[in-house]
Amino acid sequence: MKIAEKTIATLARVITGDTRISPYRSGADLVRFFNEVGSNETYGSGFPSRWYYAEDKIRQLNDTTELAKVFELALDPRAYIDTGFTIEQVVQKLNEYLKYDGYELVRHGQTYKIHELSGALVDLEIPSEAVSKLSHIFIETQIKKCDAKVFEGDFPGAITNSRSLLEAVLLEVEQNLSKSIESYDGDLPRLFRRVQTLLKLDPARKDIDDALRQVLSGLVSTVGGIATLRNKMSDAHATTFVAAKRHAKLAVNASKTIADFIIETYLEQTGKAFDSEMQKQTRVGNT
Repeated sequence: MKIAEKTIATLARVITGDTRISPYRSGADLVRFFNEVGSNETYGSGFPSRWYYAEDKIRQLNDTTELAKVFELALDPRAYIDTGFTIEQVVQKLNEYLKYDGYELVRHGQTYKIHELSGALVDLEIPSEAVSKLSHIFIETQIKKCDAKVFEGDFPGAITNSRSLLEAVLLEVEQNLSKSIESYDGDLPRLFRRVQTLLKLDPARKDIDDALRQVLSGLVSTVGGIATLRNKMSDAHATTFVAAKRHAKLAVNASKTIADFIIETYLEQTGKAFDSEMQKQTRVGNT
């Protein structure tokens, strides 16, 4: 997520409270605020002006997935209790600037989240640095966020994240195994079939058992179903059906199972040791 300088300045003033629409935060409060989104600092002598500090921290997070968390934290309803300020007024102000960056703040239950103006929820689940390798930390993070959205009742978001988890694993495996990678156009079933071939899991093979062939063919159908479910019921498109908890759990658990199978197969075939923690999270972490 990337925003312009004018949006950075406006967000900084909202966070510091140097406006007439949001609560005031002291220097120590600002340090605690940004420590919640990845900083590790202490407040003391030599602290710069509050607005300069806030703008600088936002610039450091600009064009990263963490920036969306700054907006969400700035609009935490608990910070507005007994202040006389209303979040709605702040949202209106921020959206006046965000629309020029291609985003908007949209209410989700008691909180607000960043959406692209196209309607897609900004993806916080797959930071680029985490996709550099298949690690149990990466998998555990994605699973926890899928499960959290089910728990919070954000069923469309859980469906979107379930696809993101599977998509990221497939893209990473393909990148590691293929010498000539085709461009990815968003066709998840096609991507899955490419990875199946790379891992020698193509159900068209003549040397595999009929029962296994049925299972492998079924995985193609399941991946196609997850992609379609996401298109029809998630927060990434105008919904055709209303997503319920059972639909979200189905998508999340199916993605976990397929991702676990792909990762195990990849690690076994490449001769790498399988991380027991990753195995534990992908198998036991079902919703």
